[in-house]
Amino acid sequence: MKLLAAVAIALSLLSTPRISSAQAQSSQQGAPAPHDFARWEKEITAFEDSDKSNPPPKNGIVFTGSSTIRMWKTLGQDFPGQKTINRGFGGSEIVDATHFADRIIFPYQPKMVFLRAGGNDIHAGKTPAQILQDFQEFVAKVHQKLPTAQIIYISISPAPSRWPETDKYREANRLIREAALSMPFVGYCETFDMVLGPDGIARHELYINDMLHFNSEGYKVLAEHVRPFMPTPAPGR
Repeated sequence: MKLLAAVAIALSLLSTPRISSAQAQSSQQGAPAPHDFARWEKEITAFEDSDKSNPPPKNGIVFTGSSTIRMWKTLGQDFPGQKTINRGFGGSEIVDATHFADRIIFPYQPKMVFLRAGGNDIHAGKTPAQILQDFQEFVAKVHQKLPTAQIIYISISPAPSRWPETDKYREANRLIREAALSMPFVGYCETFDMVLGPDGIARHELYINDMLHFNSEGYKVLAEHVRPFMPTPAPGR
């Protein structure tokens, strides 16, 4: 009987499917990697350290998002009389702005929040539908703490160095615009066509050498499109 039992166990093991090392590796590669929020810790901490020595004003206007915001050095000059606070960190995605809202938005109790992000999301492989969901979650988090704060989404603009992603930018913008216009205290600032020339191609003269980030002329054009959304400055400012 013992011999028969041993034979049965051996046959059972032979018939059991085995996962090869290659299959295991493939399975691991198929799983989405967790988002690395820690990569921004140094920049977020720098904002907090700056706030301790030079506290930004309350009830101002926060600009956050990726490198387009981070590199906007003339933000205060472009909107004189406004209490603007730049909290952009380059390479970030919409989920990063949501994750760090407790540290780079809420402490200032802003009356307005401008968000410019989404291009890096597309570049990282997200779909327009996923970007829409991330935007909706950003709005939900901000309005949970600041229910009457005006949120303005600054749309994604095509860039020469990422031109193959242009159609995805357009679709993400469309989805977010439709959602934004249906939400209370949410607006949409269109900046897609502003970078295109008569030939429908992104104008190289608006970008620095990397053909991804705006130069001073590019920021002038961007400021012109954002300006209509800014509140009227208080008298005496």
